[in-house]
Order: sequence, then structure tokens, then C-alpha cells
Amino acid sequence: MLAKRSILARLLAVAMAGCVLMTLTGPAVAKAKKDPQPYVKYYVVAAQYQGQPESLTEIARRFLGSGERSAEIYHLNTGRVQPDGSRLTDPGRLKAGWQLVLPWDAAGAGVTYGQLPTGKSPTPSARPSGTTGPGPTASPKPSPSPSPTSGAPRPGGTGPKCTATTGSSSRSDWAQLRMAADSAWTLTRGNGVKVAVVDTGVDATVQQLSGRVAVGADVTVGNGRGDTDCLGSGTAMAGIIAGDSSVDGSPVGIAPDATILPVRVVRGSGAARPGDAANAIEVAVSAGASVVAVGSHVDLADPAVATSVATALDHDVLLVAGAPTRAVPPPSPAGRSGGGALLLTGGVGAGDQLAEQYAAGAVEVVAPGVDVASLGVGGGRAVSNTGTEFAVAFVAGQAALIRAAQPDLTAAQVKERIRGTADAIGAAAQDARYGSGMINPAASVSVAVDDRNQVASQQQGNNGVALAVILGVALLCGAGVVFGLRLRRNRFGG
Repeated sequence: MLAKRSILARLLAVAMAGCVLMTLTGPAVAKAKKDPQPYVKYYVVAAQYQGQPESLTEIARRFLGSGERSAEIYHLNTGRVQPDGSRLTDPGRLKAGWQLVLPWDAAGAGVTYGQLPTGKSPTPSARPSGTTGPGPTASPKPSPSPSPTSGAPRPGGTGPKCTATTGSSSRSDWAQLRMAADSAWTLTRGNGVKVAVVDTGVDATVQQLSGRVAVGADVTVGNGRGDTDCLGSGTAMAGIIAGDSSVDGSPVGIAPDATILPVRVVRGSGAARPGDAANAIEVAVSAGASVVAVGSHVDLADPAVATSVATALDHDVLLVAGAPTRAVPPPSPAGRSGGGALLLTGGVGAGDQLAEQYAAGAVEVVAPGVDVASLGVGGGRAVSNTGTEFAVAFVAGQAALIRAAQPDLTAAQVKERIRGTADAIGAAAQDARYGSGMINPAASVSVAVDDRNQVASQQQGNNGVALAVILGVALLCGAGVVFGLRLRRNRFGG
């Protein structure tokens, strides 16, 4: 009885602390949702400084004390769309009116702290030494800004013009908040792991993916690149996996240091041929991807695709795919070596509603797949998406974290770790609709076990230790009370 009361008291204290925390942080959360763009330090480039053209080296020397820190400014701004529609691609070329995000320790005349202005900025014509703000404005003719509905130009060339169908412009960050992947980043951010996205390609010009997207391949044409995207779902998946923080408040990916290998399998019409889908999986494996995120355009039931999956399972590769909506025979390794694994994922919403009617028993784990915020093509604002492929992306990002933190684990062990650390949904430990439950990225990299039964045993052991500690504290408190009463009685002659 004492143990039960102690546990209840402990739970009550935790609940009260949670209520206090929600009360204190509620206004801040509301403000963050209302005003998602963060405050940064930035500088508006002038036409000249002390009679000379502006340069990153001079700006770094002026505001950071060392010209060698120009690389930091470059990395903060490379690929970001400027007010005139152009981008910083050459450290030696700056344009008047550009807004350069600066490191937090930047200081000096001309440094502004706040939200980046939207629209075209006033262009300082010149800024002599000692001035404190923008100079007289000029009116340069801006180059046209890329439309968020047009295909992004391929780096070094011209990309296709097409209409994107990523999702709605409404935004909800419930998925990223529930995943809480940043809790794992002290241990790993997915560095060194290559994740293939087999879908519509990935727009490599999106700022939040800058430097994280390989050239990839377009299997629909045989020798094309995969780093452009017309339809948008591949870019959204890549953003969920490896999108990095940005000045516009876009959601951050699960493994922001992972590398994306885009493999386009979808033609402009939005349809994928079974032969292309099969080739795409083989290309992803042969290119060295240790995690392969398979989009919704790939049908695992097709014989050609099933053969490619079986071949991939002979390698140390984790294939993450959407759970089927009809019964599909599970593929097995083509040879005897095995080592690879296929993880079938279901998508859920904030209320644990399923994104689709999956086949009975097909779901192994679930992840956010309804009203999920991610990146749109063309570098536009974050958009909301619904579909199983976005749940696949969350799981692929989690797999990248594990593979970076525990490189000695096989793909099969990574799969078991994902399942073993998932949070059960419902009363049963494993619900047929949700499989092992909702993935937990932080737990999957911090728990030093590989089997979910060991995870459960460890959790039970931890509960037992906690209970013993609580009982010990209670006994000590009780002994103290008794001793105090006896001392009081002896002192006053009671």
C-alpha cells in the first residue's frame, strides 16, 4: 500500500510540474506558432564600403574581427534566395541589397538584429566607415524570382518547367514536435550516412537542403540527374529526413547531417513504370546508400520490384517502404547472405488516425503521415503533406541516426532497434493496426540494446530500481519522523 501511495504521489507531482511547465511555456509556444520566423543578426549589403566593392572577407573582418570567418557567413547564406531572386553561389560576388545572415557574435555599425525583411530590401548605395544604418536607396532592376510552382533549375543548367503538387500551404509542426529528434543530436545527427529517396527527385536548390543532396540519378531517362523535382513529394521526403534549420523557420529534419541520394522514378505524368521502380532500388543500393526510403510510387507487389527488393536484402541495406493496403507476400533475400531488412511503415495523424487502410498485420511501425510539415520545391514556404511516404521519410531519418551512432549494427539490427524502442499505441504491447507503435528516434540511439525484449526487460528493471529508491526514501522519512517524536518526548518528558 505504501509503495502504491508513493507512486501515486510521485505521478501527481510529475503531473503538477507538467501543468506548471505548460502554463509557463504556453504563451511562448503560442507566440512561436504565430511568429515562426526566428530573430537573426543580418547585414544589408551596400554598393560600396569605403570606396571599394563589398566582399565577404571585408564584412567578416568588420563584424567578426577576422577575414578568415568569411566562410561562416558563406555557409549561412549559400543557396538562400535573396530579395532580387538570385542566390549566393560565389564568395567573391555580392550584390547590393542582399541580406546576409551573420553569426551570433557579429557586432558593428550596420548589423541588425530581428526578422529578415520580406520583399525587396532598400539597397544602400554606399556605406562609409562609421555609419549606423542603410544608406540612400537605389532601384536596381531585380531578376525574376523562381516560382514555388515551377521546377527548380538544375545546378549548372536549366531544369524542367512543371507544376508542383506538394501539399497545402497550411502548416502544423505536430510531427516534428512529437518526434523530438533534437534530443538525439548530442549523440548523432546522421553524419556520414547516405539515404536514398526513391521518388520524384529532390530539389537540390532548396536552401534547407543545401550541401546535403547528391546528384543522384533519373532512371526514367537512363542518364539523367535526380537533383531536380517537378512534383514535390521527393523534396518533402528529403526535408523530413535531412532538412537543416533555416532563417524562415522551416521544420528541421530527423538527421540533418545525413546525405540524400535522390533517385527519380516518376515521370512528369506522375506515373512510375515497374521496370523503372525496380532499377531505382538497384541504383540506390549500388550507389552506396545504407538506408533506402521508397516512395508511394513504387509497388512492392510488382514481380520486378519484388525481385529487386530481394536482391537488395542480400546487402546491408535497410529499405523503408509504406505498408501495403492489400496483402503482399514479404520478399526474402535472393541469396543466402541476407543482412538487409525491409521495414513496412504506416502513417498516422496527431490523433493516431491512420493515413490509409493498411492490410491487416502489414504495419510494423508507424510515424507521422497526416498533416506533416516539410519543404516545397523552389525554396518556397513549408507546406503540409499527407501520405504514407512521409511516414517512410521519418523512419528513414531515424535509421540514419542509428547507423551513424552505431555503425557496427547490421540493417536487420537497426530494424529491430527501431521496433524495439517504439512507443506502443493502445492497450496492447503490439496493436495489429500500429505494429510495434510510434517510432522514438531519441530512444533508439540512446538505449544500448538491440532486441526489443531486452529493451522491455531493461525498462522493467529501471522501474524496479526506481520503486526501490522511492521505498527507501519513504522508509528513511518514516524513521526520521519516529526518531523526532521520541526525541521530543524525552526532551519534554512526554
